[in-house]
Amino acid sequence: MSDDGVLHFNPWMDFNDGPPSENPFGCDPDPGQISVFLDTVFSWCEGLIPLRGFVDKGQGRDGKPHNIWIAADATAPEKFATFAAWANREAAAVYVIPGTVAEQGQARAADVLQMQAIVVDLDAGDIPAKLDHVTRHLGAPTLVIESGGRTPEGAAKLHVWWKLTEPIEGDDLATLCRLRGDIAVKVGGDTHFRSAHQPIRVPGTVYHKHGHQRLVQIREHREVDVDLSDFAERVAEMPPLPGVGFASDVSTAPSKPAVEAVLTTAVREGDVDDWSRFQGASAAIGHYVRLVHEGRLEPAEGWEAICGYNAAMLRPAWPLDRLQAESERLWALHVKKNGPPLLRLPRADTSAGPLPSISLGALLDDTSPMPEDIIAPRVLTPGGLLVLGGAPKVGKSDFLISWLVHMAAGVPFLGFTPPRPLRVFYLQAEIQYHYLRERMQQIALPSTVIAAARDTFIATPKLQILLDAEGVARAAGAIGSAFPDAPPDVIVIDPIRNLFDGGPEGGGENDNTAMMFFLKDRVEPLREAVNPDAGIILAHHTRKASKSQVKEDPFLALSGASALRGFYTSGLLMHRPEEDSSMRRLEIELRNGPALPGKLIDKVNGEWVEQNPLNERLVRAEVGAKHDAERARKHDVILAILLDEAAEGRLYTSTQLGEAFENQRGLGSQFTIRERLGVLATKGFVKFRRDLAELGFPATRSHFGYLVVEDMRFGRDPTIDPETGEVLDEGQVVLPTHFKCPHSGRAREVENPAVWVYPEEADE
Repeated sequence: MSDDGVLHFNPWMDFNDGPPSENPFGCDPDPGQISVFLDTVFSWCEGLIPLRGFVDKGQGRDGKPHNIWIAADATAPEKFATFAAWANREAAAVYVIPGTVAEQGQARAADVLQMQAIVVDLDAGDIPAKLDHVTRHLGAPTLVIESGGRTPEGAAKLHVWWKLTEPIEGDDLATLCRLRGDIAVKVGGDTHFRSAHQPIRVPGTVYHKHGHQRLVQIREHREVDVDLSDFAERVAEMPPLPGVGFASDVSTAPSKPAVEAVLTTAVREGDVDDWSRFQGASAAIGHYVRLVHEGRLEPAEGWEAICGYNAAMLRPAWPLDRLQAESERLWALHVKKNGPPLLRLPRADTSAGPLPSISLGALLDDTSPMPEDIIAPRVLTPGGLLVLGGAPKVGKSDFLISWLVHMAAGVPFLGFTPPRPLRVFYLQAEIQYHYLRERMQQIALPSTVIAAARDTFIATPKLQILLDAEGVARAAGAIGSAFPDAPPDVIVIDPIRNLFDGGPEGGGENDNTAMMFFLKDRVEPLREAVNPDAGIILAHHTRKASKSQVKEDPFLALSGASALRGFYTSGLLMHRPEEDSSMRRLEIELRNGPALPGKLIDKVNGEWVEQNPLNERLVRAEVGAKHDAERARKHDVILAILLDEAAEGRLYTSTQLGEAFENQRGLGSQFTIRERLGVLATKGFVKFRRDLAELGFPATRSHFGYLVVEDMRFGRDPTIDPETGEVLDEGQVVLPTHFKCPHSGRAREVENPAVWVYPEEADE
């Protein structure tokens, strides 16, 4: 203990003399709650935390207050817990000033350097109503703490905390303390918290007043934080609690200066002028933000004016990084409140000469040959941009790789034709190296295509970069190194999402403004740096859209669609018309050529092939698919019945089977069964036997005979090899003698009953 009554934290002998088991009270501190509190109130602050311990009132005990200062660092929770254990043994309360100071012994309001949380102390009246009021108007708090005290009505007194997004210092501390006072005035809280050095109880420590031992405990904890300026607006807009609170005392709140005065009046730090540097800077920045938003200033001019105010009127000037951060914050708030800006375009630079223009006559008279397509017919033209879109897992990357390798080999692919082997650079950020090589080795490609494309198709492994200014330069360097002798014909970016840079506003690929920035300021500069005539292919994902929307206008499903469709020269969109089908439909949209019909494609034996579009069901496709499935089910059921019945020693003609199994196993009427049997016979799944006298069956008058299916056996008697005595199988093999001709529908004799033959047209 020093002469001035300050208890220094080290050495710790004063607090560690007695073990916790000697605690005479039934309530122990909770280090976990102390740690949560410190994270909310001090985690970003630097300096020393002023901590106080003094005996609670009403216990009939005396004791000197103990003041210590501990560093706001990782050791703070353990030291707080040690001090709390000592204080509990001494029946002392633990209070803290919720801000940091520079030196031990400092604890005045003027000494507080940083704070990072706002609190209101609700200690009287209808506390649940007050908590509901501040939560509704100010947002959910980070902490709600029961301080240990009770109102006469028995309600727990509360401390309500909101954690800020950053530590507050300098001029902003006055704003923070004013907000604490304003909240208290409006809801009937403790107004002493207008002062920065007002102490408050620490949760996880013990309340001892009047002989009651209660844990000061956290009732609610949320991982939320708030911006000081946003929170100030909420406090200003929050009405007083009816019958309890009052409007803020404007005489104690800094007045809002007029913009004209702000722009022409210097302001010094330390609140020695009519308004603070923070108030002046906010007013000036807000003024220029409005001018830029309304299109009265260019963005560059607005920033120049803000920097000019900072240099001329703030004494000392703010650092540029703080000035920029505050400008961006106010801009975002203004746009959120007032909608998209009407930005003024930069003044035209006439140094490059007039824009080119061409007369109608010149266009009509120019009969020179058209530029050669990079990929015909007009799918990718010189300097063109193609977007390939599709939902995740639809197969667009697999399709794209197969397509690109064919183009690099100079071989047509699904009707897309290159004029010669193309030099292709595949800039991809999705598949890691080992899985990329595995996919390349698994794709079914003709050996001649692989041999021709070995050196003209270059791919990157999964890139971990953004295609920002630095990324564009790195990509251009990589492409130049890959094709040192001649620039590439095609540059592919797959997918946009993983490389997307939305510009200074940070928008995503669904934001049309951000998409235009990416296309004009990232993709086009990359093309210009590599080869102005190169074609660009972008692989992109689609938004969730209904099948009817995709059918009506498939390209509206592209994310950032309106920006993309106004920019690209051609679009391909891959989708599944039916989820249960492996077939994909490739929709095609061209800007530089006549419309092309969509393609129906599928993978057959690992290779992409084009299907006949006439095979695609156009009307009531889903209903038709269900009918197909039902027919396939009946097919399997009928064949299984014939096999099982034969094993039990029962054989049938078509008529008999229909009558025997009508309305059984979901087969429908006897006529439906006979109809399905006719189809199965035409397709070769069912054949016939006319003479079954050896099995004890009489001759039949049926035109075809008894029904026979492949591998049919009659009965369950074992078949024994006469030479070895080995049991070969159960039942006697039943072989057909006739089949139904798929062309005439007449009965024809089977050439070799032991070999089951299906007609070539049969759908297996």
